[in-house]
Amino acid sequence: MKKIILILGLMLAVSISSVYANGKKVSPVVLESFNKEFASAQEVSWQEGIGYYKAAFSFNGQNMFAYFSKQGELLSIARYISLLQLPIHLFSDLKKDYSDSWITNLFEVNKKEGTHYYVTLENADTILSLLSSNGSEWKTYSKKKKL
Repeated sequence: MKKIILILGLMLAVSISSVYANGKKVSPVVLESFNKEFASAQEVSWQEGIGYYKAAFSFNGQNMFAYFSKQGELLSIARYISLLQLPIHLFSDLKKDYSDSWITNLFEVNKKEGTHYYVTLENADTILSLLSSNGSEWKTYSKKKKL
């Protein structure tokens, strides 16, 4: 009888610790989906947004972010990348058209609709964010004047 109580207690402790990942209550269905997709993920931390969960983690030595619906559907995966990981035509366009700016942020987002690239460029006067949907040309995502 003591063994049964001990086993039940351990099972309860394990289920509670996985539902409360990093002190944040995460839906068990979302955790199951995450663990299925990213079984070897490390340093996982969770944030909850309106209608989604965001997991920040290390996977195969790379910092990544995964977004899940409340029902556990994987919505998108994002990761920081280097210039050399961009498609060559996007890399060339940045070098040619924005040589007076420096890159402060560059990341790739994978969704059902395809792969999108975002880059933030700065120069003395402006902060410019560009988007390339599915590896096509760069389009202005946002533009701000520096104060």
